[in-house]
Amino acid sequence: MTPAALPSSFRDPSGFLFEAEGHLYRQVNPRFREEYEALIESGLYEELVSEGLLIPHEELPDASLSPGAWKLLRPERVAFVSYPYEWCFGELKAAALATLEIQRRALRRGMILRDASAYNIQFRRGKPVLIDTLSFRRHRPGEPWEAYRQFCQHFLAPLAVASRTDFRLGQWFRIDIDGMPLDLASALLPGRSWLSLPLLLHVHLHARSQRRYAAAGAERPRARSGMGRYGLEGLLGNLEAAVRSLEWKDSSSAWSGYYESTNYAAAGLERKKEAVREFVERIRPALLWDLGANVGVFSGIAAESAGEVVAFDSDPVSVERHYGEVVARGDGNVLPLVLDLTNPSGGIGWANRERLSLEERGPADLALALALVHHLAIGNNVPLESVARFFASLCRNLVVEFVPKEDSQVRRMLASREDVFDGYSREGFEAAFASRFETLDRIAVPESERTLYRMRRRDSAGSGAWLSSGAGPPASPGPSA
Repeated sequence: MTPAALPSSFRDPSGFLFEAEGHLYRQVNPRFREEYEALIESGLYEELVSEGLLIPHEELPDASLSPGAWKLLRPERVAFVSYPYEWCFGELKAAALATLEIQRRALRRGMILRDASAYNIQFRRGKPVLIDTLSFRRHRPGEPWEAYRQFCQHFLAPLAVASRTDFRLGQWFRIDIDGMPLDLASALLPGRSWLSLPLLLHVHLHARSQRRYAAAGAERPRARSGMGRYGLEGLLGNLEAAVRSLEWKDSSSAWSGYYESTNYAAAGLERKKEAVREFVERIRPALLWDLGANVGVFSGIAAESAGEVVAFDSDPVSVERHYGEVVARGDGNVLPLVLDLTNPSGGIGWANRERLSLEERGPADLALALALVHHLAIGNNVPLESVARFFASLCRNLVVEFVPKEDSQVRRMLASREDVFDGYSREGFEAAFASRFETLDRIAVPESERTLYRMRRRDSAGSGAWLSSGAGPPASPGPSA
């Protein structure tokens, strides 16, 4: 019996991803045999893998695991599947440039990318990498790049709107899985963007062309003939120049300077760093999530002993700065992402399963929740019991910090609102978490009222409806995977 494709891998008749016996497989269907052989024989696969631009795979000598397969591949898993609506500006830009570089190298070997989906890019060892081996086919002389529109919708338009209008519009990916429609991008961009030749050509006039041929009964002409390799390379160069010209000038936010303005005394901050380092060294997690990572001070400490660190924060300025520092330092095992824990990424796409929710991509071996609980409980009115239940759905081990009402940060939060949080106390916190976690260590942060806890999730907490199966990180997604 043919294995069932993963929910993210059903659109492409050329093949699909599935899991069996604890392994991830990519099935190549007989109809794609010649294209796959061309990819291998051209040397493109070897070149891209050696440059870290394509996920490597192992060819299996026997395809009997899936009766309908011509060939089975076993691709390397990525440590954590992320999505474009969780990337900061710099990550989306890096993914766009990687896609163009892959297409350029493909053309030089007689191949072409069939699609340019942002979902086919993941971050591996700190760098963007293509995860869909079946995205390539042979290039027919004179044909244009069929993925041009998709590249503009998935990369150029979102980057342009984020750069010229507002970064928060990058969340559009959560509304439309196929990126930002070009007519919408054209409407959102300021008038002066018409003076930018790349944006004029690839967004404004491109959108106008789409509207023209979207009219009922209007037959859209086939793409221009006679566009040879050099013409396509010119198009790629123009798109690359457009992407590189877009910058996001971040402004200071309420949180990007948190550690410069916090009420931690030097001794307290150093002891907190030491404690986090000790806890992570003791657990040595393969996958660690830093919930509310800010600019990544503790993510960097955790990365010393963790296999992979995913650093979430809701503030795009903080995440952008963190990503810039990660790139500058070459921290290949840290991935900063934009995510609001009060409204985390849910399952979207076909049947709400094509793109996984945050919980479905866990649980992490260890999560850090430092200076976070009071923002959820007081800043967002989430009961402590709900905070504990949510954390239990995300991780097996937890390092969490409790900040009491006596702390200056909490007093500042309560200064302009009524204190209706009668159960918010150290005792209330410990009681709320006790049903989900076992406390293994408790450390008072010097010269403060704060307390650090190391906890382990109780086995019974893993059976709730909020919890994933614990089968490990899911397979790499992609609309044509």
